[in-house]
Amino acid sequence: MPWSPLTTKDALTCLTKSDNDLETKYRRSVLDVAVLQDRIALQCESVIKVQSDRIDLRTRMRDMEQKLQQERQDHRDINSALSCQYKTMQTELTNKVKRLEKEVNQLNGELALCQEELRKEKREREKMEQDKDATIADLLHKLDNMETQYENVLHDTLDSLSSQLSVARQRWEDKSTALHQNYKGLLSEFGLNALDI
Repeated sequence: MPWSPLTTKDALTCLTKSDNDLETKYRRSVLDVAVLQDRIALQCESVIKVQSDRIDLRTRMRDMEQKLQQERQDHRDINSALSCQYKTMQTELTNKVKRLEKEVNQLNGELALCQEELRKEKREREKMEQDKDATIADLLHKLDNMETQYENVLHDTLDSLSSQLSVARQRWEDKSTALHQNYKGLLSEFGLNALDI
């Protein structure tokens, strides 16, 4: 279509259209600006929230690091205390073991001495019993010899006494017979019969 000059009416219509387009564009731009401002506001809020969360996270992380450091320190302190206790207990136990070993050695020495004394006493007792048995046997032998000697002495004495009694009896009988005869003779001289008396 060939170009033709604009009329006033056409020009006004164009201007009106142009104004409408500008207004529309302006409204759109205002709307776009409002949307962008809302987006920016949302993003600002998000950024603020993220920054706040980041600060919170950093604070929590510092707290956690402090707690971890404290727990590590506590762990080191506990390990140190337990190590000291272990060393102390080990030293005490070592000293106790040494003391008990010394006591055992001392008691073993005393036991050896006691056993030696016991063996010595047993030997002495056995020797004493042997000596006592030998003494008893010797005394029994002497007693048997003495009994035999006493029996012999007694038999000899009794035999001698019997012999002496026999001799004395014989003398008494002889004297008695002589006296009897003498008295008989005297009685006869007086005229008496000895059988009558």
